[in-house]
Amino acid sequence: MGRGRAKAKQTKVARELKYHSPNTDLAALQRELGGSGKSDHHFDDDKEYVDDDEDHAEDDPDTWVRPTR
Repeated sequence: MGRGRAKAKQTKVARELKYHSPNTDLAALQRELGGSGKSDHHFDDDKEYVDDDEDHAEDDPDTWVRPTR
């Protein structure tokens, strides 16, 4: 109970988004999708990442102990 107003608001917003599309800046979209071929992000740089999988015995299923009842 008590969802009537919230559901009506959701329905109103969904209807507005469905039938009334906002003005799209097509030039900005073209620039974003076209790109210049050069990326600002360098994902091949391993220096900023830490190896968290370094010899953790608790992660090895063979070392787990089954709880006794």
